[in-house]
Amino acid sequence: MDFMSIEHSRRETLRIAGLAGLALIVTSNGAQATPDEVSAAIAKLYGEKKPESGKIKLDVPEIAENGLVVPVNVEVESPMTDADYVKAVHIFAEGNPLPNVVSYKFTPACGKAAASARMRLAQTQNIICLAEMSNGSLYKASASVKVTIGGCGG
Repeated sequence: MDFMSIEHSRRETLRIAGLAGLALIVTSNGAQATPDEVSAAIAKLYGEKKPESGKIKLDVPEIAENGLVVPVNVEVESPMTDADYVKAVHIFAEGNPLPNVVSYKFTPACGKAAASARMRLAQTQNIICLAEMSNGSLYKASASVKVTIGGCGG
């Protein structure tokens, strides 16, 4: 009889642990970056430097049917010579847990400043792209992506 009570206790413990884990998954929607956190991440990289518009072609869908695989294509106008090239491109998402989604480094040897990725978006949000040029100038482009099916559990 003691064996049955121990087994029952073990099963009960596992059941409670399973329910607690499920409750944690269901109730937690994860921390999401805010526009202020994105601005802080940008300021951490570039201080108070004000980006200009232009030079960046940011290609994202207006509506993403599945937030799990949202294609992002970026291309920056540049001759990519030793004197004038794109040093880095950073992509930020305002609603993801970490605001900086991806960063690319370029050199003149790349020939073209272009990159593609697929990112996971949990909800409708703004995508921000910054391009740092070799002369220190900074360019910015942004786009909004409407997610119809949450890719991060929503």
